[in-house]
Amino acid sequence: MSSLFIALISAVCIFGGVLLGLLLQNLLPGHHLSNDSKETVKLGAGMIATLSALVLGLMVSSSKNTFDTMNAEITQSAAKIIQLDRVLANYGPETKSARELLRHSVVAGIEAFWPEDKMPSPGMTAFERANGMELVQAKLRELTPASDAQRQLLAQAQQFCGDLLQLRWLAIEQVQNTLPKPFLVMVLFWLTALHMSFGLFAPRNAMVIVVLFICALSVSGAIFLILEMNHPLSGFIKVSSAPMLKALEHLGQ
Repeated sequence: MSSLFIALISAVCIFGGVLLGLLLQNLLPGHHLSNDSKETVKLGAGMIATLSALVLGLMVSSSKNTFDTMNAEITQSAAKIIQLDRVLANYGPETKSARELLRHSVVAGIEAFWPEDKMPSPGMTAFERANGMELVQAKLRELTPASDAQRQLLAQAQQFCGDLLQLRWLAIEQVQNTLPKPFLVMVLFWLTALHMSFGLFAPRNAMVIVVLFICALSVSGAIFLILEMNHPLSGFIKVSSAPMLKALEHLGQ
């Protein structure tokens, strides 16, 4: 399920808790709505609110770290691509085919995650199947250095190519980390129960219902952000393509 769909389900569940609380106002006997009952419910709601806020804060922080890590890896990969192209250019004209393969690999990666036509992108599946860097690495093995300088440049190029392959597979493996469903269900249960306590003693008027509806949307929005930032290469919130586009500008120069 997409992050937006899960967020919408969360909003429905949370606001459903509000409506359930408003309904219970008419169904419960009067002594269940006494001042003592209200104080007890407020105490329990405060505990749930504190726990929910703590967990949501940790989830947002963890997702933000995932997003920042992927952004840093994209920037690092772009820098290494430029360095690899420079080293191959200094090696000599023998590396022309390897440089063309490198450029093609970068273009394919950009098209996979940041398509210009705004159509659904191939995404991680195409990225996993791509073998552009493996082909570049194979081309480098075919080179025969004629001097010590070329041997040194070839060693540097192979090192950069190995680093890029490592970053590629690291990005692929990081995407496999998903938010556990039981964890998300438990947080949603806390939030629903909390908003039900709000509706239990809230006055029945349009202003209160609108405010509680906005609260439900706001909390479900936090869940949406958590899920989106946890997958920084897909969805509505992606890491920037600017480093790769800048690297593409410098290739072949």
